[in-house]
Amino acid sequence: MRRAALGVILAAAALASWAQPSADTNDIQRTVKVGGTTRSYYVHLPHGEKPSAPSALVVVFHGGGGNAMNAARMSGMSAKADHEHFIVAYPNGSGRLGHALLTWNTWVCCGYALESDADDVAFVRAMVESIERDYAVDRNRVFATGLSNGGMMTYRAGCELSDIFAAIAPVAGALNTEECRPASPVSVIVFHGTADRHVPYEGGEPPMAFDRHKRVDNPVSFAVGFWSGRDGCAGTPSREQHGHVVHEAYSCPSGLAVELYTIEGQGHAWPGGEKGIRFGNVDSPTTEISATDLMWTFFTRHPKT
Repeated sequence: MRRAALGVILAAAALASWAQPSADTNDIQRTVKVGGTTRSYYVHLPHGEKPSAPSALVVVFHGGGGNAMNAARMSGMSAKADHEHFIVAYPNGSGRLGHALLTWNTWVCCGYALESDADDVAFVRAMVESIERDYAVDRNRVFATGLSNGGMMTYRAGCELSDIFAAIAPVAGALNTEECRPASPVSVIVFHGTADRHVPYEGGEPPMAFDRHKRVDNPVSFAVGFWSGRDGCAGTPSREQHGHVVHEAYSCPSGLAVELYTIEGQGHAWPGGEKGIRFGNVDSPTTEISATDLMWTFFTRHPKT
């Protein structure tokens, strides 16, 4: 038992060392107090400069066990922000080991955040409000995305922070609640691989999970069906396929949209991005599409109505 425990501690320490945030002159570390707890996040300014005019803000949630800088590397969102001149926020979840093994509290997942009942919704609201005070943010163009547990947090942001977010882009996440009650319409673009073993495309208990809390995920169709219904979209989407990528788009009222990108044969990964971690047997992302490019185009077309 002692050897096993020591192995876990050493492995966590190694991961913590790898996971420390990198020094990037364009990434500014910030903190905000939420319910007596200090929470941290990073702000990426395009080319390190404050926008002179109100700019879009994209919030990127890391996956379970990751951190803010892991989300930045995996998604490539900072490079996109430099090119398109918008602000990015990379919030850190909560955990016991500094910047390592951080998670989000998303209904039935995950880790320390779930166990401690972390108020991540309040944290995200406070973070966005803080960024809006510090920089010129177009409040009609605030968006959210994230992978895995971060994709689940993206869904939760759409459900509980619809007054803030105009559109969301969950990647390999699950809408694991029957109590989603967005106060305002939210446009949604979803990315998910059919071979995902961590958050199964068809739903069910994940064959692979780093989290010890057992759960049964809702299928992708549940999330897409909920949002298309909530936004008043037509029941049957248009469909086109290129290679291994199937794109479905619903006809929605003016200013709203619900779209799904299904990647046949892809596992648990960010399409067109980097692997979630640099080492280990983790799934490789498709190179047929870039989720970052596609979601940014989607965001630009769907500000808050």
